[in-house]
Amino acid sequence: MHALYRIFAVLALIVACVTAETILTAEKHVVSFNNKCKHGIPTLISQKGQVLSTGGSYTSNGPLIGAIAYLQTGSCGLNGDHCTTVETTLKNPTCPGCGSSTDLTLIPPHTFSTSTGFSYKNGCDGQGHTCNNQNCPYAFRHPMDTWVQVACQVDNVNLVITFC
Repeated sequence: MHALYRIFAVLALIVACVTAETILTAEKHVVSFNNKCKHGIPTLISQKGQVLSTGGSYTSNGPLIGAIAYLQTGSCGLNGDHCTTVETTLKNPTCPGCGSSTDLTLIPPHTFSTSTGFSYKNGCDGQGHTCNNQNCPYAFRHPMDTWVQVACQVDNVNLVITFC
């Protein structure tokens, strides 16, 4: 009976360690907003068109793929149409160059609406771009403007989006 108890105890310990390791290394990303404007609602939309946040921080327990963010001023469509938009994919890199990537877009039907910027946090700190006017040099204007993307190859990186 003691041998069976020992085997059970060892198996329980192994399961506990594996579970703890999985929890400790689980992928997680936080998108937060810094709205310095006197108006508007920071909005985060999933790739599938689901509203993820209207101002509060959003935590993704796993990769966040193809999300968009903008300041809803009343003139933005669900996907940020007619507004300045931040597009982001936050994911832990599984190969060189295949981690997180974020950019600003003014590809029509997107247009400049308000000063918008982003920066990474908890890795790649300070890397990002800001668009202060319609002539913003760091925004996508055509689908081929991939040079404006800001990559981050750090696990569990977070993103801060700032308006005004």
